[in-house]
Amino acid sequence: MTGSTEATNGNSAAPSEENLKLFELSHKYSTEAAKRLRADGLGQFVRLKEAGSERFRSLAEDPWADHAALNAKEPVKDGAKHKFLILGAGYGGLLFAVRLLEAGLASGSDDILLVDAAGGFGGTWWWNRYPGLHCDIESYTYMPLLEETGYMPKSKYAPGPELLEHAERIASQWKLQDRALFRANVKRTSWDDGAQLWNVELAEGRGPGEPRRELKLRAQYVLIASGILTNPHIPKILGLETFAGPLFHTARWDYKVTGGSPEDATLTGLEGKRVGILGTGATAIQVVPKVAKYAKELFVFQRTPSAVSWRGQRPTDSEEWKSKIANKKGWQRERMLNLDSYLTDAVEEGQEDLVADGWTEMPAFSAVLGSPRYGIVEPTPEKIAQHVARLHKLDVPHSEQVRARTESIVKDRETAEKLKAWYPTWCKRPTFSDEYLQAFNLPNVHLVDTDGKGVDSATSAGLVVAGKEYPLDVLILSTGYVTPAIGGGSPAVRTGISIYGRGGQSLDDKWQNQGAATLHGVCTNGFPNLFFAPLSQSAQAANNVFTLDIGAEHIAHIIAQAEARAEPSGAVIEVSSEAEEGWSLQIMQHAGWFASVMGCTPGYITSEGEALRQSQDPMEMAKKARSGNWSKGMAAFLKVLQDYRADGSLRGIEVTSRAA
Repeated sequence: MTGSTEATNGNSAAPSEENLKLFELSHKYSTEAAKRLRADGLGQFVRLKEAGSERFRSLAEDPWADHAALNAKEPVKDGAKHKFLILGAGYGGLLFAVRLLEAGLASGSDDILLVDAAGGFGGTWWWNRYPGLHCDIESYTYMPLLEETGYMPKSKYAPGPELLEHAERIASQWKLQDRALFRANVKRTSWDDGAQLWNVELAEGRGPGEPRRELKLRAQYVLIASGILTNPHIPKILGLETFAGPLFHTARWDYKVTGGSPEDATLTGLEGKRVGILGTGATAIQVVPKVAKYAKELFVFQRTPSAVSWRGQRPTDSEEWKSKIANKKGWQRERMLNLDSYLTDAVEEGQEDLVADGWTEMPAFSAVLGSPRYGIVEPTPEKIAQHVARLHKLDVPHSEQVRARTESIVKDRETAEKLKAWYPTWCKRPTFSDEYLQAFNLPNVHLVDTDGKGVDSATSAGLVVAGKEYPLDVLILSTGYVTPAIGGGSPAVRTGISIYGRGGQSLDDKWQNQGAATLHGVCTNGFPNLFFAPLSQSAQAANNVFTLDIGAEHIAHIIAQAEARAEPSGAVIEVSSEAEEGWSLQIMQHAGWFASVMGCTPGYITSEGEALRQSQDPMEMAKKARSGNWSKGMAAFLKVLQDYRADGSLRGIEVTSRAA
């Protein structure tokens, strides 16, 4: 917020009361962020599946897979060829498949194969089944293909089992159940110039005691839709592996320990137990109230508090659904855009707020999504300071309201103060609950605030904070996932797959050497017929399904146009280096908008503070700028894509026919 106390006329007149307040708030934010900055950054965590301890590695395994049923199915044949290999069978992979089918690009059973490490469809909704699980975005906008399936969500915010069921509904309606390979980890995919196909090496798990199947598949197209929060990690806490009681990650909830089930949060297994929850992010916000009902004592270990707004959950009214929500063709896309307009500070005068929840009260979230209102932010200290100050000013009413809400709900003054979020709205994923803050009024719930330092160590009996041991019978790790921004957003790093294009070029090396390089965030030069869900060099929405669908729609268009030109043998599609450099330069021009993130507390948005480190190396600065996003918001980005498609020329994309 540098420069926020300057007088508006540029002279030495005393700053206004508003600017003084902004300055004081900025100082508070900076102080709190500094407490949490660590030299090890992302190194303070380890992915469960890469942990040195077998105990931790086992926590990453799939507890939900029905191995007997999956093993009874006809196996995918080693050496089989598919037209489309889609990596991921969550909402993203399903959207990719549906858009390809709708475009007439696939028909036979060998045309599409979805590959996923999970034991079924659903992605994050397969893995996450913890008590209290709901989508944090309104289900009418979040659940994909509602218009096409005709499904009416049961409530405004759908619970986890309903979201998982919807993934299965989509798979059933588009006959994808037998077009999926589950429990499979792709290790390497490489382009064969001679055959003009992708060679994909993977390992299929068969369950406990069964040997893994090593498979090699071939595909004309590889589409990566493996999600953004897919790799659960835990902090490297000294002695954590010695904890003697049950221990698990929220992404692999253990109902054998807690009692209950994904459909029934009756956690009788926790009765009489001292339970610890490590973490206070978006997951813990949902878990804490459920555990608090059953644990003898619940200790919530907090490094950084979440900003918790109101939720307002309610059942769907069937009459309102028919008359006001799902009442015309195109209603869901319109609703997605309506929600996004509030988050990108782009609301038109007199516009109706269709969603009308806590999300639509935070226009300053445009700091990380962009906005069409203000154009390109010039990369000068003065212009960036003005931009950041404007965003902070825009955010103050909402952030103060959230802190006041905390104070009004939590009865103990000291606890209320520790639960207040001292950072701008855009620095962490906002959360919404009408139960979380209230849980701290219960006599059995204790907040253990670490003042930004985190837990010191663990013993066989509990966790140690500031020299004090907290005895625990059960420890629940609500410690999140590897940031999707790792490796500059490289699809290879993010998914853990080795990807090699023309001439054996590594996609990871390309990203690390020059930074992100794409056309519209979905394809890159040197890697023919490879497409990926948009992350770097695209626009983003708080509603990730909206982002995924726009990407799937665009990819299907590109492939359909190319295939029409290359019939009958099929197409080889590759972005030209000139086109991706032109798009990368456009993205770099938008980098100044996102400067407000530099004042954030460490978290997944800032790669645990690593993104905040200022490098004076021009090459490193350029790479960081290339890895950014479109700064005018999703609606403006969608218009860019629509204009591109309307042109019909596939500008910047080279299409050749495959050899017969």
